[in-house]
Amino acid sequence: MKRITSVVILLCCGVVGLFAQAELQPVALVKLTKTEPITVKQLKTEVQKLEAQSGRTLTLDERKQVLEVMINKRLALQAAERDKVTVSDAELNQQLQQSRALMAQSLGRQPTDAEFEAAVKKETGYDLATYKEELRKELTVQKYLLTQKKDLIQSIKAPTEAEIKDFYELNKAKLVRPDTVRFSMIFVPAGNDAASKAKAKELAEKLAKDIGGNPAKFDEMVLKGQTPNAGYQAGDGGYLPKSAEAQQIVGTEFMNVAFSLKQGEVSRLLENQKGYQIIKVTETYSQKVLELDDIYQLGTRITVREYIGNMLLQQRQQAVLEKASNELVAELRKGNPFQIFEKNIAW
Repeated sequence: MKRITSVVILLCCGVVGLFAQAELQPVALVKLTKTEPITVKQLKTEVQKLEAQSGRTLTLDERKQVLEVMINKRLALQAAERDKVTVSDAELNQQLQQSRALMAQSLGRQPTDAEFEAAVKKETGYDLATYKEELRKELTVQKYLLTQKKDLIQSIKAPTEAEIKDFYELNKAKLVRPDTVRFSMIFVPAGNDAASKAKAKELAEKLAKDIGGNPAKFDEMVLKGQTPNAGYQAGDGGYLPKSAEAQQIVGTEFMNVAFSLKQGEVSRLLENQKGYQIIKVTETYSQKVLELDDIYQLGTRITVREYIGNMLLQQRQQAVLEKASNELVAELRKGNPFQIFEKNIAW
């Protein structure tokens, strides 16, 4: 019996060993300046990320496309190393700080180190150290592209006023701002258990009674809600457009009440699954076909003219960058400085 068990264990160990060896088999060799393998495991990791994002299994042809992208990246990195194009720690940290600043805008405060690392893990699947390594590679490839295709990229011209006006005239029927209100809000979170919900309801009903539809009293309670331990949240609720998309977010009752109020009026107590709200409309905007000097999106300073100009410029930049990338890839691939092992892609 012991002998049989030993044989089974040895067989299992052998299978695990063979599996591990298969994972380390190359699917490609990149050899522009040195021989560098892309392993089955590395390709699988990239494929699994894309499958998780798309919610489906990639086909064999799609796996091959992923491999082609990985080969292009390795070629560019080897070329950058050959031509001494590097990314400094300062440049890497600048990019990391930009990512943290975007997260701060979303949170309304600076994220902690733990929050930033968790966001990186969720977004990329990497721990912070690995993410920094991968980010440095991405920045190196970008920097190499910019150095090799500098003249092409610098040839991009900003759109003229005539081009902006032409685009506007062809698309102004789509540049419509719907009826919109801006509102302040008092929000009492419902809590997770029966006791918390009962307490929230009691507080919300007291606030509604104390305010009594009085705008000045509402403003007083908003200020109080911004102090520590107020028991509720209060402040500017932003802009609410009258649209199906917005109604899906705020709910039918909230939408109907918000657009039934005149500027300066206070609502009755509203309730949804998250808690209780009282709102006051602070600004109202009628539906309008936007003109070039109108603000494109309320709450920002960007005009329709600036929005169109930026969009047209981004389209040109994207087209030129795509052309530059294709040219660089073609140059790096001259002479086929790589080898693909087709049989190792079909797992």
